[in-house]
Amino acid sequence: MDHHGAMQLLDQIRRNMESCIYGKKDEIAWMLTAMLAGGHVLIEDVPGTGKTQMVKALALSVGGIFHRIQCNPDLLPTDITGVSIYHPKLEQFVFRPGPIMANMLLTDEINRATTKTQSALLEAMEERRVSVDGETHTLPQCFMLFATQNPIEFEGTYSLPEAQLDRFLMKIKLGYPDEASEKRLVLEPSASRAAEALTAVATVEDVAELQRQAEGIHLETTVADYLISLIRGTRHHPGILLGASPRAAVALASAAKAYAFLNHRSFVLPDDVKAMAPLVLGHRLHLRSEARMQGVTTVQILQEVIRLLPVPVGMER
Repeated sequence: MDHHGAMQLLDQIRRNMESCIYGKKDEIAWMLTAMLAGGHVLIEDVPGTGKTQMVKALALSVGGIFHRIQCNPDLLPTDITGVSIYHPKLEQFVFRPGPIMANMLLTDEINRATTKTQSALLEAMEERRVSVDGETHTLPQCFMLFATQNPIEFEGTYSLPEAQLDRFLMKIKLGYPDEASEKRLVLEPSASRAAEALTAVATVEDVAELQRQAEGIHLETTVADYLISLIRGTRHHPGILLGASPRAAVALASAAKAYAFLNHRSFVLPDDVKAMAPLVLGHRLHLRSEARMQGVTTVQILQEVIRLLPVPVGMER
């Protein structure tokens, strides 16, 4: 697939999603960016904003296997990874795969699962494989985890540990639709179920090729210096207790490349880094208690760090 064909295919996927997800062009672009970067996404928002429909629309658009898990305190790790069952006729244990064997897995309300069950996802997120009864099983091609959590309910929830938060490429919020989009949902009963009728415009193999091309996007040295200065700036800001990790730097570079590729460019601009920074770094930073008490957010601090950074000029393309 050449560059022109890749751009056409990406535009097709985007239009396919926009045909059933109304008023969410930016959010669709973020989801496609995460897909191109091969990362996992944490979606934090109130119920009923279309989180499941968004993920389902992406999976159906690329012909991927989509599975959904509703997390709760009773959910066991084997309910996600699968289990080995003894087969009397074969006289051996046979692996029965769990819902994690998908191209795109949605775990609803991940913070309702116990910490033990949450940790079962760590290996899958990082290594793209699961271990059951001492045997390793590779996950399907282009595996992506989309996890949702409700930001306003605390009873019966288990906060995600920093190590797991750091493995999500992005944390996004969908927000409420605009007035016109919400009116359309009310007037057209089928609009809220439009994602169910989507047909695939690409394949999982196409996605793997798009990911390879996105990885090859040029990151000029001065832009890389700008990115590193942003990362290191979060570590020295007086309002931040825990700054961005080296994994966060790699994630931001991957997201910036993918975002540039999505926008039909073969090189990364500083604007790509700035656009992706709140999504990639916001959930990885931990504020000092004084800053939290003053109502300061991680996004505000990131904007302050970005504002103080000199933007590179005269880049080689």
